Amino acid sequence: MNEAEVKSAARVLEILEFLTRGDVPVALAEIVVELDLPKSSAHALMRTLLLRGYVERDETERYALAPAFRAGGWVGGRDGHLAAVARPVMEQLRRDLRETVILGARGAGGDVRIVSKLVSPEQVRYDTDTHGLRPAYCTAMGRVLLAWWDQRALDGYLARLRPRAITPRTVTDVARIRALVERVRAEGHAIVEEEFAIGGSGAAAPVFDDTGRLVAALNVAAATRRFPGARRRIVDALARGARRISQRLGHRDGIGDAA
Repeated sequence: MNEAEVKSAARVLEILEFLTRGDVPVALAEIVVELDLPKSSAHALMRTLLLRGYVERDETERYALAPAFRAGGWVGGRDGHLAAVARPVMEQLRRDLRETVILGARGAGGDVRIVSKLVSPEQVRYDTDTHGLRPAYCTAMGRVLLAWWDQRALDGYLARLRPRAITPRTVTDVARIRALVERVRAEGHAIVEEEFAIGGSGAAAPVFDDTGRLVAALNVAAATRRFPGARRRIVDALARGARRISQRLGHRDGIGDAA
């Protein structure tokens, strides 16, 4: 190692460079041997890279570079980790339902930021930009994120809210919005039909981490003309998908499910 290098930083880069060269996941022991690292240090570094979303770990405890990072479109940090963990589940949902699948998290002021999306293969489909924020009060993801927010934060959001009618079907009465959010919490999912976009409808369900804290909302969005006939199937598949992502984040039933 060059004397000017920072040892821990150099080791992180060596791990990323090693994973970049390979096409298949590798065990921690292989990383230790290949890079001549102490096992304890290698374990700590891989845990950090995993939590930051730069690598993925499969069910056999093998590591690989996250696909988005390999492709050059990476977003690191917490959102990167969420996207990496959720992607296999989102891909399965898109295959099963043939609709657009979106993962959203709480952004500034309580509105929704898009973490990841996979667009439907159908010719007529729902799509959305990944930049900027989406209003929480009239979107399925937003209502899920509001429903599992702590009460004081929710009250503050609703007190500040000046809802506008984005479409003719947008609910703009704050008392009714509060009732809809409470219903989402009771039912475990949200459904929104053409309140945010004419021609688009969808459902969303909550994703929790290992502490029981809500970290994201998983959304399936469809062309409205297909939604009524597929509603039950979408809601059921969405519930399974959100539960699976939560489990991949370390969540277990009975732990928290708090804001």
